[in-house]
Amino acid sequence: MLTVATVNVNGLRAAAKKGFLEWLAATEADVVCLQEVRSPVDELPAEFSEGWHAVHAESTLLRGRNGVAVYSREAPEATRVGFGVSEFEASGRYVEAWFPGVVVGSVYLPSGEVGTLRQDQKERFMETFLPYLVELRAKAAADGREVLICGDWNIAHQEIDLKAWKANRKNAGFTPGERAWMTTVFTDAGYRDVFRQLHPEGPGPYTWWSYRGKAFDNDSGWRIDYHVSTPRLADRTTTITVERPESYDARWTDHAPVTAVYNWPPTD
Repeated sequence: MLTVATVNVNGLRAAAKKGFLEWLAATEADVVCLQEVRSPVDELPAEFSEGWHAVHAESTLLRGRNGVAVYSREAPEATRVGFGVSEFEASGRYVEAWFPGVVVGSVYLPSGEVGTLRQDQKERFMETFLPYLVELRAKAAADGREVLICGDWNIAHQEIDLKAWKANRKNAGFTPGERAWMTTVFTDAGYRDVFRQLHPEGPGPYTWWSYRGKAFDNDSGWRIDYHVSTPRLADRTTTITVERPESYDARWTDHAPVTAVYNWPPTD
C-alpha cells in the first residue's frame, strides 16, 4: 500500500506551533505533500522534517511566500523543482519526486483575483502547467510509472465543491474558465480527480474554510485540495479522507489534510 497526504499548511512555522508536528508524527502517510510552506528552507528547524526525506521548492522571488515540499519516508530516486517555465521556476509553486512506480508532485496554484494582474498570472500558470501535465504523464509511462499531483489547486471544479457556489460564480476559484480548465485536466490531459472517482456525490466535503466569520462552524467551505492521478493509479485507490478538525480551535491551518491509500505498487 502507498499512503499519500496533502495539506496547505498556511505557513509551516505557524502550523508547527498549533499542531502540525503532532499530526506529522501520527500520520501513516508514506509521502506528504505540503503547500504554502512560506519559510525559506534555511530557516526551518531540522525537527520539522526529522525522520523524513524532504525536497522543497521555495520562492526566491518573494521570500517568505508560497513554497511547496514533498516529504517521504524513503528517499526519492530523483527530484525536480518547477516545470520548465521561467516565470514560475523560482516561485515556489511546484516540486516533484520520483519513486519506484510513481511520480508524486506537490503544486500550489496562484489564488488569483478577477480583474487584476493576479488573475492574469493564474491563467498563465494554468496555460503552461497543462502541457507539462501531459508531458509528465507520457514521460512517466515510458519509464513504467504513474503520476500523482497533490496540492492546493485553488479551483473548485463543480457546484458541489463549494458551499456558496451561486455567490461565487464570478469570483476567482470558480470562474467558468477555471472550471473548464480543470475539466480539461480530467479529460484531455488524461488525469482523474481521485476523490470524486470514489465519492461522486456532494455537496463537499470541503478542504478549506476562511478564518473570517463562522465559515468553519457553518461548514461554508471550498474543496480546492486535490489528489490528481493517472487512471491506473486512481483505479487502485482504496480510501481517501478529508481530515476535517473536530472543532475550530483544533485547527492548525485553514485547510484540512486529504489522505489517500493506494493499492500500489500492483502485485498482479
